[in-house]
Amino acid sequence: MHPAEQSPEVVEFIREALGLPPGSTLLEPNVFDHIWEQVQPTQPDIAFMDDDALYFVEIKSKIASIDTIARMQLLRELWQRRGHDRREAVPVIAAKTIRPREEQLARELGIRVIKLPWTLGSNLDQEYKPAKSRITSEKSWKIVHRLLKEKSTSIRQLALQENVSYGWAHKTIRGLINQGIVKKDDSYVQISDVKKLLNGVAWERPMKNLNVAEVHMQYSASIPAARDISSMLSELNVPVAFTGYTAGGLYTGYAVRQDAIYLYLAKKHLDLFRQLFEESSETGIRAFIYAPDRDVFTDTQKKEGIIVASPAQALLDLAGYGYSAMDLAKAMLEMYATL
Repeated sequence: MHPAEQSPEVVEFIREALGLPPGSTLLEPNVFDHIWEQVQPTQPDIAFMDDDALYFVEIKSKIASIDTIARMQLLRELWQRRGHDRREAVPVIAAKTIRPREEQLARELGIRVIKLPWTLGSNLDQEYKPAKSRITSEKSWKIVHRLLKEKSTSIRQLALQENVSYGWAHKTIRGLINQGIVKKDDSYVQISDVKKLLNGVAWERPMKNLNVAEVHMQYSASIPAARDISSMLSELNVPVAFTGYTAGGLYTGYAVRQDAIYLYLAKKHLDLFRQLFEESSETGIRAFIYAPDRDVFTDTQKKEGIIVASPAQALLDLAGYGYSAMDLAKAMLEMYATL
C-alpha cells in the first residue's frame, strides 16, 4: 500500500463508512503480529477497535482481487484460532474498484467492502485546482448550508446529504478551515466563526451585482405587493422567488421592510413585470429585481401566500447585502436548523 493511501482522509472515510464513532481506537496492525507471525507480510493496513469488534482493513489503491479476499479470510481464521480477545474479528476491504464477482464473493464470506472515492488519498489535490475556493459557489454553498443545518457532522455525511462528491466536500471544508470559518474535532466539523462566514459571502457575492432593475409600484406596503406578484405570476407560469429582506423577515418573523420588496426574476420576464406592476409615480414601494446566477426557483417555499427562496438561498442573499442586513442574517442563523 502506498503511504498516501493511508492518509488521514482515507482513514477517516473508512471509520465513518464502518459507522464507528470518532473515539474508536485506531490500532497499529503490528500489535497482532503474534497472531499471524507465520504469514508475514500478510497483515492488514490498519485496524480499528470498539467495544464489540476488531476491524482489520486492507486498503487497495485500485482493484481489489481474489488474492485480497483470500488474505482477509486467512487473517480472520488465524484470529479465531489464535486470538484471545472476546471481540469479533471483522475483515474489511477498502478499494477504489472491485469487480462485481469479487464483491459478491467477499460479501458471501462476511467480508465488509468499502468503496473509496477516487478523489481520496494521493489524488485528492489533483482533481480540483481552482485558483480560489469560493464559499458562494453553488456546490460549496450546499456544503455550508448543510453544515449550518446540522451544526456538527462529518464531511462524508455532508457529501451524502447534499449529493456532492466527497472530494468536493473535503476541499470546501478544508478551505473553510484555512480561512478560520470552520473547525475540526476528530472527524466532525462545525462553523466556528459566523461573522467571518457572512463577511466572506458579502465580499464574494454582493447582491448589487445581480440587480437588474428597480421598479416603482403603487402599493403602499410590501406584503400585499409580494402576495399579489406571487399569485399573478404563478397564474402566468412565470417563476418568481422573493429573497433578501422580504424572505428573511418572513422566515424569522422579524418586521418586514414595508418600503421595498426583493425578488428573483429571469431577465426575459422583466418587460412583462413592468407592464403588470410599474407605476410612473415614485410615491409607492420599490421592487428590487435580481437575475438569478443559479437555480433559485426549484426549492421555493410559500409563506403567507408569498413564494420565497429556500432558506439556504435567502441566507446567502442576506449575507450578500453586507453590514446592512447582518442582524437579520444572524437572526435567521439562530433558527436555521428549524427552517
